[in-house]
Amino acid sequence: MHYFCMSKRLLALLMLATPVFAQEHPTAYQALRTVGTQLNRDFVDHVILISGSSGDPQPETWRILLDDPKAGGGVREVEVSNGKIISERTPLRSAVEGSLGATIDTAKLNLDSSGAYTLAQQTAEKSHVTFATADYTLRVDARGNPIWIIALQRQGGDPAGTIYIGANHGSITRTEGFFSGGDRTAVVDAQTEESDSEDADTDDHGDQNTVQGRIKHAFHQAGNDVKHTFFKVRRSFVDFFQDK
Repeated sequence: MHYFCMSKRLLALLMLATPVFAQEHPTAYQALRTVGTQLNRDFVDHVILISGSSGDPQPETWRILLDDPKAGGGVREVEVSNGKIISERTPLRSAVEGSLGATIDTAKLNLDSSGAYTLAQQTAEKSHVTFATADYTLRVDARGNPIWIIALQRQGGDPAGTIYIGANHGSITRTEGFFSGGDRTAVVDAQTEESDSEDADTDDHGDQNTVQGRIKHAFHQAGNDVKHTFFKVRRSFVDFFQDK
């Protein structure tokens, strides 16, 4: 009887734990490994874009665009979910034109989507921003470096803020909607921060410059904190892919 009661309690605990385990969806690196092992190893070196929506923290499905000269439009689109390829198609190039860019140099990938989430979450906490889900996009920036764009959403689906994180060195390059007391229009760009600060010193706008100064100071501090955390979550894709 005692054994029967223990078995029932164990079964109940397992049933309660199942939804928790079910939420542990694969990361972007794991999705790329699926493409490389189940489809074609060479495709891993021809990735244009990786995206996933409604991550909590990781999305259920990853969409991967590949540069493929053999495809009709020169592009192959693959969707990966739970370690399996669930769809594959070759759309017309015009249908995905807005998503296209240079291919990602995987040798520069040092930040998986799980690490990117950690850094985005840390930045949101510093800015007192709450969110429920995250949309992920990995692509190259204007300089050809891989960059994560993490767009956060609140429980009702409203945007909470967006953060751009370099996937090579873990630097915050841009934020939208952070450090501004809920003003989603506030944008801080690392490339223009210094010149904007100089303009603020010579421009006589009083309180406006004070607010801008606070936002930029918070941006700079968050960047330092993220840099410190990056070394804890850093993960080379090359090492990951070879470690089977």
